[in-house]
This record gives sequence, C-alpha cells and structure tokens, in this order.
Amino acid sequence: MRQELEDLEEARLNAYNLLVAQKQIAEPAYNQKVRQKTFGEGELVWQTVLLVGIKDPRFGKWSPTWEGPFIIHKVLSKSAYHLRDRTGLVHKLPINGKFLNKYYPVTWEIHE
Repeated sequence: MRQELEDLEEARLNAYNLLVAQKQIAEPAYNQKVRQKTFGEGELVWQTVLLVGIKDPRFGKWSPTWEGPFIIHKVLSKSAYHLRDRTGLVHKLPINGKFLNKYYPVTWEIHE
C-alpha cells in the first residue's frame, strides 16, 4: 500500500513536470502574436466605448465602438495612460493601453 502511494506521488510529479514543459513550449508561439501597444505623451488616440449604456440604442449595432480623439496626458506603468480631451479636460481614471488605438488625422482635419 505504501509503495502504491509513493508511485502515485511520483506519477503526479511527472505529470506536473510534463505540464510545465508543455506550457513552456507553447509560450513562445503565443507571445509572438502579442504586440504591445505603446503611446507617448501628446499622441492622439481613440478610446473604445467600454460601457454598454453609453452606446446609443437608436443606432443599434451600428453605434460607434470608438470615441475620441483623445490626447495622452500622462504615461503610467504597465501600459496605463491618463487621457485628456481636446478641450483640455483631464480624465480622472487611467485607462489600459489595450483599450486605445492610434488616431490618424484625415486630410480635412490637417488643413483646419
């Protein structure tokens, strides 16, 4: 009985080691698809419409998913940013970089 318990413990350790090895093999394949978004202060960005209640129900599924443009006011650690409106109003809460997208001004905005 004792030998069976020791064998069971050894089998569990082997299974755990195999699981860790498989995860280490899969990690580089996963990480090559992930691209980190980084923005600098003063850059123009779009922000996703995060809350469900903000979307206009009249437009249904055609309501906008991005709002902005906003200006990066301050860069924080771990891909967090403070945003500022074009009017100069700074948002209180920081937002993660995964909810931001780079804003490219169109031709008629550049000439204004």
